[in-house]
Amino acid sequence: MSEDDEEGEAAQESSGLRKIIHVDMDAFFASCEQRDHPELRGKPVAVGGSGGRGVVAAASYEARKFGVRSAMPSITAKRLCPDLIFVKHRFEVYKEVSQQIRAIFRDYTPHVEPLSLDEAYLDVTDDLKGIGSATLIAEEIRRRIREETRLTASAGVSYNKFLAKLASDQNKPDGLCVIRPGEGAAFVQSLPVRRFHGVGPKGAEKMARLGIETGADLAAKDLAWLRAHFGSMADYLFRAARGIDLRPVRANRIRKSVGSERTFSEDISSGTALRETLENIIDIVWESIERTQAKGRTVTLKMKYTDFQISTRAKSLPAAVADKATFASVARALLDEALPLPLPIRLMGLTLSNLERGGAEERPRDEAQLSLL
Repeated sequence: MSEDDEEGEAAQESSGLRKIIHVDMDAFFASCEQRDHPELRGKPVAVGGSGGRGVVAAASYEARKFGVRSAMPSITAKRLCPDLIFVKHRFEVYKEVSQQIRAIFRDYTPHVEPLSLDEAYLDVTDDLKGIGSATLIAEEIRRRIREETRLTASAGVSYNKFLAKLASDQNKPDGLCVIRPGEGAAFVQSLPVRRFHGVGPKGAEKMARLGIETGADLAAKDLAWLRAHFGSMADYLFRAARGIDLRPVRANRIRKSVGSERTFSEDISSGTALRETLENIIDIVWESIERTQAKGRTVTLKMKYTDFQISTRAKSLPAAVADKATFASVARALLDEALPLPLPIRLMGLTLSNLERGGAEERPRDEAQLSLL
């Protein structure tokens, strides 16, 4: 670690700021497949169905170079990358690797907040090994992940969650970025607004029409102006443009629901793509339900439209959902009721709630994706 890093962390500790790490596995699902199947290494790989109704669940970095992204219809991905290799997902493998990674995290701190199978926040202000440096801890965690799982991870280190997550994206894949105290606002203002979590392609287009291209442009707008143009998202944008985030890392929150949501790299609206995406989410959520032994009666479908409005549909059953077939049937019915959509969507989520006391209710949350919004 450099002398600047040491001075920055000393200043962070003396000021009472937290030391936060965000660890994000690199192209996790696809990388697991390339690790376990040597013939796929160095080739463009997509996890998902290759048929006419298929949707890409994850793409390797080799595939991303051609523009292939998650939630993209498989037929589009194949057109962009004719040599794309499709493989079926193996969630049991991804879950096993995820548990290995979390065990590594907990060697350094009990304050681990998983966001999904492949990413988590860690608060290492008081680390278990007494290392004292978040940067050194992040470097050691990345080394251990590589040695113990034969996969790579990127990490961001900073004094709040928002900045740590931005930092982990900065040098992907297999990279590390540190944003020290006093650097957050300048770092954020140098970024294109598309890098802000929660700002999708349509949101970025709207901002561009209003003359907002960078964090600095956003920071120049007052809160009243932002509320007039972005409604409920204004407060988040105002804080984000200044690198402000007061949320703590929460390792043990009372679970009120078990769920998963996906933000798409491209907005989707066709019934075929929506149904395929829902099937992927059903698989992920039901795996979490079984793992946490959750028992719940209410299934909720959430969709965020391109104008950032959120729609939810829910159905409560007289007794707890007994099996995956029932859960899937209710979820599909909720989607069918919503079709045709008034606008394309940029996010879809599915949750099981009205949980019975005990079991999953006392366990940490494990959302497949948790939005800053």
